[in-house]
Amino acid sequence: MENTFFSFQSLRDINFKNEILAGLTVAMTMIPESLSFAILAGLSPLTGLYAAFLMGIVTAFLGGRPGMVSGGAGATVVVLIALASTHGVEYLFGAVILAGILQLLVGILKLGKFVRLIPQPVMYGFLNGLAVIIFMAQVAQFKVIKNGVSSWMEGPALLIMAGLTLLTIAIVFIFPKITKAVPSSLVAIIIVFGLVYFLNIDTKKVIDIASVSGSLPSFHIPNIPFNIEALQIIFPYAAIMAGVGLIESLLTLNMVDELTNTKGNSNREACAQGVANITNGFFGGMGGCAMVAQTLVNISAGARTRISAIIGALTILIIILAGGPIIEQIPMAALVGVMMMVAIGTFEWISFRIITKMPKSDIFVGMLVAVITVLLHNLALAVLIGVIISALVFAWDNAKRIRAKKSIDESGNKVYEIYGPLFFGSTTAFVDKFDAMNDPEKIIIDFKESRVADMSAIEALKKVIEKYKTYNKGVVLKHLSSDCIQLLENANGFIEVDIHADPTYKVMPGK
Repeated sequence: MENTFFSFQSLRDINFKNEILAGLTVAMTMIPESLSFAILAGLSPLTGLYAAFLMGIVTAFLGGRPGMVSGGAGATVVVLIALASTHGVEYLFGAVILAGILQLLVGILKLGKFVRLIPQPVMYGFLNGLAVIIFMAQVAQFKVIKNGVSSWMEGPALLIMAGLTLLTIAIVFIFPKITKAVPSSLVAIIIVFGLVYFLNIDTKKVIDIASVSGSLPSFHIPNIPFNIEALQIIFPYAAIMAGVGLIESLLTLNMVDELTNTKGNSNREACAQGVANITNGFFGGMGGCAMVAQTLVNISAGARTRISAIIGALTILIIILAGGPIIEQIPMAALVGVMMMVAIGTFEWISFRIITKMPKSDIFVGMLVAVITVLLHNLALAVLIGVIISALVFAWDNAKRIRAKKSIDESGNKVYEIYGPLFFGSTTAFVDKFDAMNDPEKIIIDFKESRVADMSAIEALKKVIEKYKTYNKGVVLKHLSSDCIQLLENANGFIEVDIHADPTYKVMPGK
């Protein structure tokens, strides 16, 4: 579908009504989030809206898969808050450009595929933590600012806000049972907006956060010195932003792949994110990445092509230019209710149902990732820690599985049939299995059910061979795969091995 976007066949298959309505709904839910994060970072509200438009329109055309929505996400903006407060917004724009360049390089070098290394428990923890963050961000909308102090609503204001939010949730939940012809979230926003407008209900609106009226973004080269000192200042922020943005974007791509049973292009998405952030830096946007919540709104509304994301981005631009006075009157309760339902939909409830069937290590990893995501609001760090722990658990489990079956062949040689991979975690157990003093003059190590995986494995083999040499005994390696042989040949000079060539033995080369 993505490569035949404008073909006649694909046009016949597109449900334009779903795409347009989904795009409008996405725009409505993206505006308050973009405004909130821009204000949180001490930036102009328009900086957030420009990011929503620029990220959305660039990734809609260039991104790695239809259905995804990108904008001024909080995950990336949070990284830049310290830079903006200490060096100003111009340095922030410079960091956004550099982050985009780094992301573009990841896509060009085809490194996006490494997101496949993220285990399922990490995905569960990431999505569950994200769901909690989305939900709590909506709860924070029940606060008001009086005399410069933020406090919780109370009395009639709280009751009205809560009632309208519950009404929105009810509409989003019930309306699909009546018809799915129109996105229930858009219907809910329109109904609640109508009630507040025609009944003149006094409640919190978008205008209470910030104005959304402005002009077209204009080209602007960040006013920072073009020297090593400036690069040293912005590079750490840019690198973290690039990493956070790519992890969240590629995780979102994987999520949409699963939801739609289709396949996206991670490297293309990385390139698109990079181009979008470079564009942001030169046109006054705060940068961003894929937005999980808005993507879920988009997919649940029936969007399956790039049209919805384009409509959403253009809607935000129209709002900036002309529609501000109307959008500013939308009740926050309507947007809060929609996003709360998104949070509920984001949560992987299946993780509770299968928790008793999962290994304890996977349960621990999933819960840890969720907790880190919620407490630190650092999605990249949470995922990184989850991947590292999962890798260590995997290494530990495989280290315990290595074993050796011992026998004597017809020539009187002792044969050690190795089972399990030989790698850094299993080398100690491997070396301990050999009895150089009491073994015959020649032993055969059979790797038919094993692999020599890394430098630690080569070092272990060297120790075994040298140990037998002290007793004037020989060691022969047998049934090595071609990639294992190549690994040992590359280490020639460090280790000398006697490999038995068996023309009848064939093994698929390692990938």
